[in-house]
Amino acid sequence: MRFRRGRAAVATVGAVLVLTAGCSFGPPGPDEAGSPPNLPRPSVAPTSGEDSEERELAVTVLAKSLEVPWGMSFLPDGSAVVTERDTARILKVGPDSDADGLKVTELQRLDEVRPSGDGGLLGIAVSPKYATDKTLYLFYSTERDNRIGKLVVGGKLQPILTGIPRSVNQNGGALAFGPDGFLYAGTGDGTPGGTQAGNPKNLGGKILRITTAGKPASGNPVKNSPVWSSGHRNVQGLAWDKTKRMYATESGQPRFGELNVVTKGGNFGWPKADGASTNAKLANPLAAWPAESSSCGGVATLESLVATACLLGKRIYLLNVTGNGTVLGNPQELLTDEFGRLRAIVAAPDGSFWVSTSNHEDAGEPQPEDDRIIRLVFSDGGAGRS
Repeated sequence: MRFRRGRAAVATVGAVLVLTAGCSFGPPGPDEAGSPPNLPRPSVAPTSGEDSEERELAVTVLAKSLEVPWGMSFLPDGSAVVTERDTARILKVGPDSDADGLKVTELQRLDEVRPSGDGGLLGIAVSPKYATDKTLYLFYSTERDNRIGKLVVGGKLQPILTGIPRSVNQNGGALAFGPDGFLYAGTGDGTPGGTQAGNPKNLGGKILRITTAGKPASGNPVKNSPVWSSGHRNVQGLAWDKTKRMYATESGQPRFGELNVVTKGGNFGWPKADGASTNAKLANPLAAWPAESSSCGGVATLESLVATACLLGKRIYLLNVTGNGTVLGNPQELLTDEFGRLRAIVAAPDGSFWVSTSNHEDAGEPQPEDDRIIRLVFSDGGAGRS
């Protein structure tokens, strides 16, 4: 399938996007007889003669000159709150705009955060009751540990869960409210031998499920434990689809970057497994790619699409997942090598994807407008409809 760039309102880049396949899978495997993502037809006539295979994609730069934007979440007015890992700033992006794109406003800089390595101000989640409580939830690093805290802008950051292991790399940082109203957090196992991921008493290498007070949520696999799943290397993205199926990205493993479907009490095998495993007790990834072409940070869902934003891979992988969890066709690639390292990806309230670059870090090669937030719209009545 070929994607053609269309026009967008602000700072759109024009080019042809060619989507290519290439990954390895664990169960459930791809249905080779299935069809790739069924994206809407372009609103302009195709020029290549491949009428049934061409789709239009509009790519818009919404904000620029940021510094390692890490987490994104949306406020009720449609604007986004964005964290910057190394500056420890919380930014508001939109809803107003100017000649350069959406207006970017600094809401607060957090003195409690101590950035270094891949630690700093990481995930952010807007309270489901934000209209009344005005509360943001944050995943952040101190000198001693990683923490989850809550904040009303202008007030003091209040830690609600402390003691999450801190390391130079593999700090996790994903943070999101699930469909059940509980707060989920992805943590990292930064130890050389992966000693934390399989230890049920250690918060490293886990996905945690907690209340807004930081307590273990009811219905967790082990009573009075915040652990929802284990055996993770470095979870930096969490998302749910319309069936309430939960997805998480896994990065930092030596051989494969993974996209996992997360279930209650699942063990994802680190350090015993890196990619698919033959051990029936371990959960296999929905998709796995060589680390050098993946190491994905964020994950987002929209209708039947699941998308991951990749750092080393400098691309987005797009999968079409059926209601029963089968991947149709081969994953496709977007934006490969066009914007550099891609970290966060979220589904916006208007049905578009917002993606952040991460080029102002040690492994990046920043361009004059970096770092940026980019909007992806699949045209003509489908995903990303304005």
